[in-house]
Amino acid sequence: MNRSRVGVSKPALWRLVFVAFCLFVLSGLLISRLVVLQVIDRDRGVGFLQQQGALRSVRTAEIPAYRGLVTDRRGQPLAVSTPVVSIWANPQQLRDSADVVQLATTMGQTPEALAERINLYSDKQFMYLARHQTPNQARAILDLGIPGVRGEREYRRFYPAGEVVSQLVGLTNVDGEGIAGVELAYNEWLRGQTGKKRYLKDLHGDAIRNIGVIEQARSGKSLALSIDLRLQYLQHRVLQRAMVETGAAAGAAVTLDARTGEILAMTNHPVFNPNSREGFDYAATRNRVVTDVFEPGSTMKPLTLVAALESGEYTIESLIDTSPGRVRVGRKVLPDPRNYGEISVSRVIEKSSQVGVTKMAQQMGHEPILEVFQRFGLGEPSSIGFPGERSGVLPNRQRWSDIEKVTLAFGYGLTATPLQLAHAYAVFANEGSQVPLTLLKRTDGESLPTRQVISPEIAGQVLEVLNRVTGSEGTAQKARVEGFRVGGKTGTVHKVGDAGYLDDKYVALFVGVAPIEDPRFVTAVVVDQPKGDNYGGGAAAAPIYSAITDGVLRLHNALPAESHEARQLVGLGGGA
Repeated sequence: MNRSRVGVSKPALWRLVFVAFCLFVLSGLLISRLVVLQVIDRDRGVGFLQQQGALRSVRTAEIPAYRGLVTDRRGQPLAVSTPVVSIWANPQQLRDSADVVQLATTMGQTPEALAERINLYSDKQFMYLARHQTPNQARAILDLGIPGVRGEREYRRFYPAGEVVSQLVGLTNVDGEGIAGVELAYNEWLRGQTGKKRYLKDLHGDAIRNIGVIEQARSGKSLALSIDLRLQYLQHRVLQRAMVETGAAAGAAVTLDARTGEILAMTNHPVFNPNSREGFDYAATRNRVVTDVFEPGSTMKPLTLVAALESGEYTIESLIDTSPGRVRVGRKVLPDPRNYGEISVSRVIEKSSQVGVTKMAQQMGHEPILEVFQRFGLGEPSSIGFPGERSGVLPNRQRWSDIEKVTLAFGYGLTATPLQLAHAYAVFANEGSQVPLTLLKRTDGESLPTRQVISPEIAGQVLEVLNRVTGSEGTAQKARVEGFRVGGKTGTVHKVGDAGYLDDKYVALFVGVAPIEDPRFVTAVVVDQPKGDNYGGGAAAAPIYSAITDGVLRLHNALPAESHEARQLVGLGGGA
């Protein structure tokens, strides 16, 4: 029988064994290589491969943090963060002109303008198409399904009260960082901490799966301001109406609680809308209450009165001869509107007599007056830490001319902000003591650091004189508030130009305290460049004070003068 028909030849068997052996060896080598790569050599094996894979497909993205809420003292929102979507694209994928036309139309842009922007970023892989779109706006764009166009979640700041609190609260930039006002002053407190997450992307750069969170986002902390939004609206409305009536270029008003140091309202003109950036003027963000300085003029005369009373040489009823209605100091002649003759110290302040104050200053010297100004906090910044706040200037000269010694007594030669003026008058409203100012709401039972500036007796005497200023013989009759007794002082100063004082440009001032029976609320008003004949503090600023204070007293349920007197008669006392 033929052997080839009954079995496998030896050469064929040998080849079969050899092939099987080679396959076994190759399998072993492959398995051993896999073991090396996957188990033994992690630096050049699995670790390297994972690293290379991650470089090509794993990305890290930020998780946006919610910026803290800003509220007024009653919890009303002043600044909130709302979810929005920013649309971005890979310019290298936006090659199809039809896609560009469709995208531009949906976004409300011209195709030419969008195409030009895409060309500018043609060598990049990222460009923003639109920031901070509402979810509906973003959905309309993303639903087009254009390759390379994507959206990312962010937060946009919104200000419910708009221009009413614009200079106070300030605003953030497009990236959510505070750039003005409270938003800037407390940026670290409000901003929060962004988180991080990993995700897988496909070849087109689209996210296909979240891998996990590396670090959770931490929301910013909320901030409760001392502002009462009800009073802020009232003060804003009164000030804006007065700016139209007086034709003034600018104005500012601030109201504070003398007992707690809390700032209850702070308004300015002109204003801006923080919710709209079209035609935005950053100069309008200036908070004039803390950034603008001016010579305070006759509003300093009550502080000069303090120096006079402390000297022991005067009482509020001491007589001063102002005849013949003018006084010469060096080369200057300081006149009164008319010859008041012999009048009391109180009447000197009521009539704002330059002659009477000059004679008091010449008798005392300028040092006691300057010392009182320093003691009241003039020339020093407040404690509120507001961005751009100015401290004003108190003169510090080696030599004083005779006219400089006198003009200091009625508010020339120094500068102050409206906030500093209000804080100084708070001393009269708080029995001679001063509490540090704050823009944050005080907590109930909080211990307040107070500083005794003058004696309660002198504070009471000055309050009585300030009340007479608003009486029938005073210069501030328009500051009266129906049903209440109030007190304050007017001021009218020339603006300063490059060549000195300007004859036809003025700043009108009024600072007042209310109610006199139980003093608590202080309001300072500044009107910059009122037009017409009614440019003085009594005509331009005092009516603004009256309207604001009327609202303040009624919002806080202050007792009218008659009710207060009636309660005192029956021994019940009372308070605002």
